[in-house]
Amino acid sequence: MSACVPARADSARTKHVHPPHSPPPGGPRRFRVAGADVSAAIAVFLIALPLSLGIALATGAPLQAGLVAAAVGGIVAGRIGGCPLQVSGPAAGLTVVTADLIQQYGWRTTCAITVFAGIAQLGLGCLRVARTALAVSPAIVHGMLAGIGVTIAVAQLHIVLGGTPQSSVPDNLIALPAQLANLHPADVAVSVLTLTLLLLWPRLPGRAGDVLGKLPAALIAVGGATAVAALTGLRLPKVDLPSWSSHALASLPEGPVLGLVAAVLTTTLVCSVQSLLGAVAVDKLVAARPALTGRVKRSDLDRELLGQGAANIVSGSLGGLPIAGVAVRSSANVAAGAVSRNSTMLHGVLVVIAALLLVPALELIPLASLAALVMSVGLKMVSLNHIRTVTRHREVLVYAVTTCGVVFLGVLEGVVLGIAVAVGVALHRLTRTRITHDDVEGVHHVHVRGQLTFLAVPRLSRVLHQVPHGADAVVELDGSFMDHAAYETLQDWQKTHTAQGGSVDITGRRPGTRISEPAEVDGCRCRPWTPWRNHQCERPSKAPAPGTDRRAAAGAPTGESPGTTTGPNASGASGESGVPGAHGAPAATGGTGGTDQRRGHELARGISAFHRNTAPLMRRELARLAREGQQPSQLFLTCADSRVVTSMITSSGPGDLFVVRNVGNFVPLPGEESGDDSVAAAIEYAVDVLKVRSITVCGHSGCGAMQALLGADPAGARTPLQRWLRHGLPSLDRVPADAAEDGRERPRLAGRAPADAAERLCLANVVQQLEHLRAHESVARALGAGDLELQGMYFHVGEAQSYLLSEDTEGGVFELVRETNLTA
Repeated sequence: MSACVPARADSARTKHVHPPHSPPPGGPRRFRVAGADVSAAIAVFLIALPLSLGIALATGAPLQAGLVAAAVGGIVAGRIGGCPLQVSGPAAGLTVVTADLIQQYGWRTTCAITVFAGIAQLGLGCLRVARTALAVSPAIVHGMLAGIGVTIAVAQLHIVLGGTPQSSVPDNLIALPAQLANLHPADVAVSVLTLTLLLLWPRLPGRAGDVLGKLPAALIAVGGATAVAALTGLRLPKVDLPSWSSHALASLPEGPVLGLVAAVLTTTLVCSVQSLLGAVAVDKLVAARPALTGRVKRSDLDRELLGQGAANIVSGSLGGLPIAGVAVRSSANVAAGAVSRNSTMLHGVLVVIAALLLVPALELIPLASLAALVMSVGLKMVSLNHIRTVTRHREVLVYAVTTCGVVFLGVLEGVVLGIAVAVGVALHRLTRTRITHDDVEGVHHVHVRGQLTFLAVPRLSRVLHQVPHGADAVVELDGSFMDHAAYETLQDWQKTHTAQGGSVDITGRRPGTRISEPAEVDGCRCRPWTPWRNHQCERPSKAPAPGTDRRAAAGAPTGESPGTTTGPNASGASGESGVPGAHGAPAATGGTGGTDQRRGHELARGISAFHRNTAPLMRRELARLAREGQQPSQLFLTCADSRVVTSMITSSGPGDLFVVRNVGNFVPLPGEESGDDSVAAAIEYAVDVLKVRSITVCGHSGCGAMQALLGADPAGARTPLQRWLRHGLPSLDRVPADAAEDGRERPRLAGRAPADAAERLCLANVVQQLEHLRAHESVARALGAGDLELQGMYFHVGEAQSYLLSEDTEGGVFELVRETNLTA
């Protein structure tokens, strides 16, 4: 019998009921809600229920209107909106606006205004202008919310004391002494209990606190106050929910047309801005949430406007309050682990169930408890963190004016006043330009602080003409904007001053502020390194001991400074804004100063500054290098000293140098005992694979390796550093104590003698390492073919001067590289 069983005759006619590698089609898709969404919906519902009643109480609307708005916000805005995890409903930020509308036009007309505001939001969403709303200064938004919070708190304070609030903040403040003289102890007791539970519940200690703290503080505060009031038999006003059959719906608006239009615009503005800012905040909360079980899309702000508009239309039509995104409920939704919009919608369904089935329980809640809850929300809207932020950004005037305007004039009037002040402050900053002139050792410095516009041109021209003809001048632009009039003034003066024999260097702290292009020198149009300020700006707490290096005492790192590298065709970011610790912020460093956390913060700040300032300028060039691969023109072998920044002293950029760094810029001889394959491999790769055209060995002043080599004991090489310094012994042999001992000239600097033995050894070391290079097979072969040249270089750190080795003279002389004027 064959080992292979023949297939059935009809097997060829067998049909696949579904494509291969795909699951068989099931029945109709079932609506499934993740467990995380269910738990999040319950948590949000428990917060929304008392807050919705409290906000309705604060506005003077029927209490059922708060429940309607909460249900519609959860279901309609949750389903249509563009921010999946934002919870919408009656918001504290709308309390003052709604209360004013009810006071002026009545409840039914207020519902109609809510409908028209929703229609306006739909129009804005269709026009896709949601991002434009975010252009409003944060100081104005925070000031508006703070003003609303103050208004809410002052009004609810009267209910907490057992009275009735007035229509405005001034009236409430005037009536407050009489209310204090006639307070109701029962209302005050319930309010104090509510505030106490709100404050202490999240701070319960121990394991019990961790478990009980998961319950919303708002629910515990209102529930606890309600239970105490019921058990003690306190007689005080409570929630009154009339039958749904008598619930008031919207009617045609009645009142002056201009007033109604202003009301619609105000409601639209507050609802839209609060919802959009809330959506952005929710995105940040979601991004920061660890271990996210499910991908949540970023907010579509235009769709969010459409969802808010649809929700306001439905809420207004059903007799509900205006709707906006609510920060407290949204934060709770994200913190509870919600993964989709189902949590928001389910919370709305729970509100509907509670409004229909829990009316007897809701009617036990004391109004004073709800008023205390809303008053605490109002006080939290005056955020100290926001005040610190606007103070730091010098916008406290805008914040204060907006807050006072909302408190004493109204929301729309306060916002308009805040916008006017913000514009005035911006114009003041734009026109406030300081121009100074200093003469420092014959070089005239003109420093421009602020934005350079046509308004500053007369002062700029007057100061520029104070620079004598033929003098060296430096114009420093310390600002981010310069208009055409100022540009032409600077350019004309620069050409005139240069023609009269003077020199002009125009620099700026931000990229793109150089007036003229660098002149072409030897076919190269490279820009110089941008202004640099060392980032180790933290002062030592104690004076360093005698003989101690100040940088070491300050905890300066010994590695290479994390600078920003500018390419040959881009100026890059300035050192001041492109390194950690800039702008006066102390940078934590290695050694004894700073912690691991602060060092990580320093690194993150440096990377962040690179992404913000330098990466946009270099991205196209780096993308080209990524496509084409590296094609460096030279191998640059230098010391690992942090002060030697190769790209800075050679005005090179990414892809120009193939750099090898080690302690002492040594080139170990090939095949030597204790040799170094790493350096040899880099040399072979650069010459044979990358086809570099030159190799430069660069030494520098103050080299620690040379100083260690002078005091080294060749017989006692025990540590890795001591074994590595053996490669410098041939250099040490070139510098005997008597420089004329063998009658040969020693490597030297043109124009002056070496400063000390360490500098003499450094120069000899460069020459010696060049000889070691010639011993490498790949280098010797390229030199013989005429494809490679060797160069020696010495960089004096303190003088910022570079010297190149000239081998035409006996012994080798390092000639100073002369400066070339790169300005037009």
